[in-house]
Amino acid sequence: MPETTPDQPGDAPDPGLARLNALSKEDLRTELAQCLNVDRWVEAVASEAPYSDRETLLARADGHARGITSDEVATALARHPRIGEKAKGQDTESAWSRGEQSAFAADTDDASARVQRIFTFAQGEYEGRFGQIYLVCASGRSSRELLADLVARLDNDRDTELTVVGEELRKISGLRLVKLLEAA
Repeated sequence: MPETTPDQPGDAPDPGLARLNALSKEDLRTELAQCLNVDRWVEAVASEAPYSDRETLLARADGHARGITSDEVATALARHPRIGEKAKGQDTESAWSRGEQSAFAADTDDASARVQRIFTFAQGEYEGRFGQIYLVCASGRSSRELLADLVARLDNDRDTELTVVGEELRKISGLRLVKLLEAA
């Protein structure tokens, strides 16, 4: 049987995974909290380290992110800026947030500016209806797409909306976990 080398596909070392696996549990928890600020999720993902491969980490993290509770939604929302507001701070999580929302303000033509003003109004309606900020996985989505999503979600009842927000948090955590792995 031929020997495998690290240069063969599938056998190449994953520096991002190696970096995460080498972290202390405390440092790993800190890194993971940037992806999803839910203590149960952070503890569950950290407790299963070290991970044998990236796919296992991503699958386990995704599994633990499913079923986020309404209390966990409230905690996680506290760290997210409103769509259209730039995240303050120089930390990694703030930089990720600015990048995830970059498409929202990318278009500066008059029509896009109108969409953004309408969005701001609808966002206020959402906050009045649900008592929380509107959260969506905004990565790569235009202001028009986000407005359509926001308007559609205004028809949700409270329980449905909490489920939707939990799903959006799950998507965001997956994207951010990949970014964490790529940061090595």
